[in-house]
Amino acid sequence: MSSSVTTASQPAPAQNSGGSKGVPRLRTRKGHVPGRPKRSVLLTVLTGLILLYTVVPLVWLVISATKTQEGLADSSGLWFSNDFALWDNISQTFSYHDGIFVRWLLNTLLYVVLGAGGATLLAILGGYALAKFTFPGKRAVFAVVIGAVAVPGTALAVPTFLMFSKMGLTDTPWAVIIPSLVSPFGLYLMWVFATEAIPNELMEAARIDGAGEIRTFFQVALPLLAPGTVTVLLFTTVATWNNYFLPLIMLKDPDWYPLTLGLDAWNNQAQTIGGDVIFNLVITGSLLTIIPLIAAFLLLQRFWQSGLAAGSVKE
Repeated sequence: MSSSVTTASQPAPAQNSGGSKGVPRLRTRKGHVPGRPKRSVLLTVLTGLILLYTVVPLVWLVISATKTQEGLADSSGLWFSNDFALWDNISQTFSYHDGIFVRWLLNTLLYVVLGAGGATLLAILGGYALAKFTFPGKRAVFAVVIGAVAVPGTALAVPTFLMFSKMGLTDTPWAVIIPSLVSPFGLYLMWVFATEAIPNELMEAARIDGAGEIRTFFQVALPLLAPGTVTVLLFTTVATWNNYFLPLIMLKDPDWYPLTLGLDAWNNQAQTIGGDVIFNLVITGSLLTIIPLIAAFLLLQRFWQSGLAAGSVKE
């Protein structure tokens, strides 16, 4: 008797009708959502195309740097020739025209150390101040920084040239270094990073313990800004290393050329009838130019990734 009452008191299972609303549809098989495989395949194909677009020119450059001038004309672009001349090409590149390539390399390092290094330092100081201090006109400064990020550097090249020309600084290394010190994107990135990376409570604790603002910055804030610092340093280094248009309009003396401008001059000579520069030197020089950037990204990759991810998750 009790078992029959218990059975009667249990609700009857709901009948799933095809036209009823509010009842979720069953998946075709476990863990499968219709349409997802197609999107995954499409994403994989697009990623593969982007990878080919990025890697194939690099592979061509590495293979072509191992060929002689005759091998460049007689062999396929994506396969090696019979003569492996990489070391001879490197030796010729460094010794051609009394080692002018070495001079261009040292010039580029000078522009990177002073320009990119100075831009990173200013971005750290400015971003920290804008993130952790309140002062009149802060919103206006934010608007100016955002507007400066949106303005391309090429749009400011001609006004910068006219200004430096009146000051007599053109055709000097300062014409490349001083404009490189300004990095609106680096300032904005450090501003956002410092806002999330440095807790206000930690700064207040340091001040209560008697630390001044300078000591608080160097001993408390600066170690926490290391990932963002490396990120900004990478961006400014790449921008300065690959800078072409600004040195093109600022410099006339080949002794102050960076690598980008010097290789372009070699390329123009190689394409000129009667020019004494051979094309394999241009290719080998281009390969030597990108090696430091690749090494920098590989060595600092973990700092760069953590710097981009910082502040993306709120507690």
